[in-house]
Amino acid sequence: FKFLFQLITMLLFSGNFVAEKWLGFVTAIWVQTICGNNYTFANYSDVLKSLMFLTQMQLNNLSVAKDVGKAFGIFSGLVSDRWPTSVILIIGAIMGFIGYGVQWLVVSQRITPLPYWLMCVFLCMGGNSSTWMNTAVLVTCMRNFSKNRGPVSGILKGYVGLSTAIFTDICTALFSSDPSKFLLMLTIVPAVICLIAAIFLHETPPASTSTQENQETQFFNVFNLIAVTVAVYLLVFDISGPHKHIVSLVFTIGLLILLAMPLFVPLYLVFNKTRPGFDQEKQIHEPLLAQKIQKEETCAKVEEVEIQRKPALGEEHTIIEMAKTIDFWVLFLSFLCGVGTGLCVMNNMGQMGLALGYHDVSLFISFISIWGFFGRILSGSLSEYYIRKSGMPRLVWNAAAQIVMAFGYIALAMALPGSLYIGSMLVGICYGVRLTITPAAASELFGLKYYGLLYNILILNLPIGSFIFSGLVAGYLYDLEATSVPGGGNTCIGAHCFMLVYFIMAFACVLGCGLDLLLVVRTKKIYSKIHIERNLADPTMR
Repeated sequence: FKFLFQLITMLLFSGNFVAEKWLGFVTAIWVQTICGNNYTFANYSDVLKSLMFLTQMQLNNLSVAKDVGKAFGIFSGLVSDRWPTSVILIIGAIMGFIGYGVQWLVVSQRITPLPYWLMCVFLCMGGNSSTWMNTAVLVTCMRNFSKNRGPVSGILKGYVGLSTAIFTDICTALFSSDPSKFLLMLTIVPAVICLIAAIFLHETPPASTSTQENQETQFFNVFNLIAVTVAVYLLVFDISGPHKHIVSLVFTIGLLILLAMPLFVPLYLVFNKTRPGFDQEKQIHEPLLAQKIQKEETCAKVEEVEIQRKPALGEEHTIIEMAKTIDFWVLFLSFLCGVGTGLCVMNNMGQMGLALGYHDVSLFISFISIWGFFGRILSGSLSEYYIRKSGMPRLVWNAAAQIVMAFGYIALAMALPGSLYIGSMLVGICYGVRLTITPAAASELFGLKYYGLLYNILILNLPIGSFIFSGLVAGYLYDLEATSVPGGGNTCIGAHCFMLVYFIMAFACVLGCGLDLLLVVRTKKIYSKIHIERNLADPTMR
């Protein structure tokens, strides 16, 4: 940690503006690495169920309360254009510290279980914390690297996908999967990381030349390579079975080193590029205000001349204008079909594993997380590559993911040996694709001006989907199959427990695929235009 602090200090006082910009992106990666806390409910849900004597419906409604916290992310979207990134990050840190801190007090039995409604409130706060973190990071980085939205979304969302596996594996390695110590990690670590990022992450001018764009692409390839190395490292640890304490300790140290490796990009810029002169620094730093004023004046003139004209797809939309388009609602509903069903699996993995005879589901939780990473990182980079190469609509990847996800649910419903491995892998990959492609596509269809609010409106699908598929469908159908246990609560063992739930979710994915294909057809011209513009800007792509 001392060495890491020295590196960051060196970068901060290097006077190299470009290096500072990439240092901000590195801290954004670290924030995303701890933003998957909302997907870890299955790691301690059984303890809450037994301590509070809950039925599966009641437990699922607790998980819904956690996801409802994301609905309040609308507030972070509203202030994302008015408040600095640092303030948004600090609010997220405080919300998470309180929300997960109270859950830790309950699970560690330092206090008696709180009333059910009050537990819902604190789970909601914990869930809401990640929306402030995500909004701060995604909005800022999308604007800082607006010419590489696919890789930015893929890398950042990829680390969110790895977040669950990172927390789960470190807890398994150091604390033998102790739920109370796991929650203590969720309480402290995200708050510290957010406070660090609040210092370094801020809005900067995007690339303005093809040379700068190409340099960004090269650096994003480095970040992709590091991220894949982290994912493979986690995967090897998971599938290699139980480990001795010394091995687990070495694994944790190695993981922390890998998570610090993105710092090599800004360090490279410090040691391989001379400090910009005064004029160059002025040229880089001053335009933020000047560009903003010039942009506002230009927009005012355009609005005055074309006040009656509705914006076309690919142009800047206000939230009202966006809500009046068919394309937005098609995107919204298809997103619901993908992320709603995926969240249902994550929230109920503890009970899904138990139904098939697995008492420890931490491996499957890590599986969803790690394979979700591969879905995010690959879809972000490949979709960007094919847009530049042929103008393929980014939403093609969403349609493909929905079909593969449906096969994942069918595999889970069959309950054959290995079904849970195959199902968790396919669901993880496709869930990751959806969370990467949809935000990037939304920015291309409706613009970046109100992107913070747009992103959080799309994220409303998480609580809505969790309520529909987890709270209503899974909770109700599971309780129909379950038997009561002494002292309260219920349990269910066997393939029949979730079979109908899986088939309903498979049908929802097929419906989502149809919506995505409709959107592919409607946006084909937009992506052809983006393809032409990028080829004109970069001669190497012609």
